Amino acid sequence: MTVAFTFPGQGSQAVGMGKDLAESFAEARAVFEEVDEALGEKLSDTMFNGPEDKLTLTANAQPALMAVSMAVIRVLEARGLDLKARVAYVAGHSLGEYSALCAAGTFSIADTARLLRIRGNAMQAAVPVGVGAMAAIIGLEHADVQAVCEKAAAIGSCQIANDNGGGQLVISGEKAAVEKAAGLATEKGAKRAILLPVSAPFHSKLMAPAADAMREALAGVKKADPRVPLIANVRAAPVTDAEEIASLLVAQVTGQVRWRETVEWFAANGVTTLYELGAGKVLTGLTRRIDKTVNGVPVNGPADIDAAIAALTA
Repeated sequence: MTVAFTFPGQGSQAVGMGKDLAESFAEARAVFEEVDEALGEKLSDTMFNGPEDKLTLTANAQPALMAVSMAVIRVLEARGLDLKARVAYVAGHSLGEYSALCAAGTFSIADTARLLRIRGNAMQAAVPVGVGAMAAIIGLEHADVQAVCEKAAAIGSCQIANDNGGGQLVISGEKAAVEKAAGLATEKGAKRAILLPVSAPFHSKLMAPAADAMREALAGVKKADPRVPLIANVRAAPVTDAEEIASLLVAQVTGQVRWRETVEWFAANGVTTLYELGAGKVLTGLTRRIDKTVNGVPVNGPADIDAAIAALTA
C-alpha cells in the first residue's frame, strides 16, 4: 500500500482530546508539555478538561489540534515508524497543514504552536465580529457554487473557502453577500445552505490582514524542506521547498482549501490509504465521500496507534 498522512482542521476539537494519549504514552506527554511551554500557558489543561468555549476559541483550537496530531506522530515514531520510508505524502486541512509540516520536519513543535497562536489571533482580529460570515452549501457542484458567489459578489466579497468534496462546499465573505449566495444556491437546487456559527470569514479576501501577519511570522521562523512532499491546500499538488511552502501558507489564509482535489490527487497518484492523525474523524469521512478507492483510517487513541503500527511497520 502507498500511504499518506493527513491532519485535521478546526472543528475537530473536543474537550478531552489527547487525554488518553497523555495517560498512556510519555512521548505524548512530552509534546503537550512542549506546546504548553512554547505558549506560556497550560493549553493542555484546557484540552483535557475544558471549558469547551475556551477550547473552541480560534487561538486555542489551532495549536491544540496540532498538539494532538504531533502527540500521535511522536508515539508512532517511538514505536518504529520511519516517516520518510513508509509515508509518501502529508497534507492537512487548513491549520492541519501546519501539523503536516511539523510532522515532516519543516517546523519544530514549539515554533508551530507559536505560529498557530499568531494565526488564530490574526484571523480573529482581521474582521470585526458580525461583518463577515460563512455558509455550507450542500448538494451543488463546484462550478455552480462558484457561479452563485460571483453573482453575490455584486454586493460584497464572497468566495469559496473550502471544497470538502461529496457535494459539500463552504463559502466565506461579507455577511450580506454570503447570505445572498446562500439564497441563490437554494434557488439553484442546493439540498441545504446553512450559515455557520463561526467567529470570522476564514479563507476569504477579508482575511488579508491575517495573511500579512503570517507572512511576517513565517519569515522569522526557522524552516527546513519537508522530509516527504506536502500536498498544499491552495495548489492540491506536491511541494517540497520550504520557502515556497511558506508563501503558500500565506496564500492559504485568503485562499481556498482544495480538499476534494487533494484526495483526488492522492487517488490518481497511487495512494491507497490516508491515515488521519489527531482529533476526530472528519477527514476520514470526507475521504469516503470523495473517492471510495482510497481507505481512510483515523488514528487518535491508543488502540488506533497499536493497529497503525502493526500495519505501518509490517
